[in-house]
Amino acid sequence: MLVLQVIARVNLGGTAKYLFTLSEQLPKIGIKTIIATGDVQGDEIEDPGLNKVDYIKIPNLGRKLNLRNDFKAFINLRKTIIELNPNIIHTHTFKAGLLIRLQRNKIEQLLGKKINFIHTFHGHLFDDPHFKGIKALVILIIERFLARKCDQLVTVGVNVKKDLENHRIRSKRETVSIPPAVLPLKLKSKNTALKKYKIKNLSRVRVLWMARVTGVKNPMSALRIAAALPEIDFYLAGGGDLLSEVKKSAPKNMKVLGWQVASDLLPFTDLVLSTSENEGMPIALIESQLAGISVIATNVGSVSEVVINNKTGIICDKNDDQLIVAVKKLAGDKKLRVKYGGAGRSHALQLFSIKNFTNAHKKLYLQGR
Repeated sequence: MLVLQVIARVNLGGTAKYLFTLSEQLPKIGIKTIIATGDVQGDEIEDPGLNKVDYIKIPNLGRKLNLRNDFKAFINLRKTIIELNPNIIHTHTFKAGLLIRLQRNKIEQLLGKKINFIHTFHGHLFDDPHFKGIKALVILIIERFLARKCDQLVTVGVNVKKDLENHRIRSKRETVSIPPAVLPLKLKSKNTALKKYKIKNLSRVRVLWMARVTGVKNPMSALRIAAALPEIDFYLAGGGDLLSEVKKSAPKNMKVLGWQVASDLLPFTDLVLSTSENEGMPIALIESQLAGISVIATNVGSVSEVVINNKTGIICDKNDDQLIVAVKKLAGDKKLRVKYGGAGRSHALQLFSIKNFTNAHKKLYLQGR
């Protein structure tokens, strides 16, 4: 069996890790998989893990909308599919799902056989600040149409699944939720991390914000929270279209680091903060909990499945005042931080295992045969 995984680009982030884990684990159970992807664009960085798996680069494919390039990618994807002759096509994120499912009938006609089409939502665009009003309505209509061109929809969390159901986005089979597999990172020593980032005042609590520096992650909220808590040190890691603005606006108690490796950052971190407007199943928060660090996050997507409120961290509304109160509370209570950190690690180890992830995808791929 050959499964072709299709995604517009493999930038640093949770979706890339999701795909790499599939590529590493599926061959162990007799399922071959290849990733078809385009190039990252703008300030994003391609995940170097791509070079460790089987992949094919699709010319003209990328995240940004461009009718000319998208049409070329549309044709190039079809050519690749005909050459590979896969049993299953599994698309990830909006652009890939659009370009593939629009031509399902033509692909099956050219191959002379039926193919199982699967699409995974690693989140959705309905809460993205870039897609509001008429844009959100258009995307909703498109997603409903594309869902009917698909055999199976998958979400990375139960809450994302509920969101799709509430928006009446349904495929031929009932949508399934498969949590990602996440392994604990191999962390640098605390002393190495402190030295690398030139941290000398060890008495101050250190809060880490780590994500793409773009609207949907709401980094400006992190800046406002930092400005309200000058007694705490904040570190903002990531790259994106808002990076320049963030650097200009950051308060004195925040260091803007750009793209960084999580295993370098987490050893010096006391608290992890997420201010996202929208999330699927945030891998960075899972990795933080696996490192024994308590998390404060906005209640979006499936975040509440990762962070159990008042047990492994604190969940807040998308409200700066609530987030400030939460950060101040945990920053001032080391025992509670340690308690939440230990509970978070146990929760993450149980829910986000390699075995559960692999077996769920095996069942998913075999049911359509």
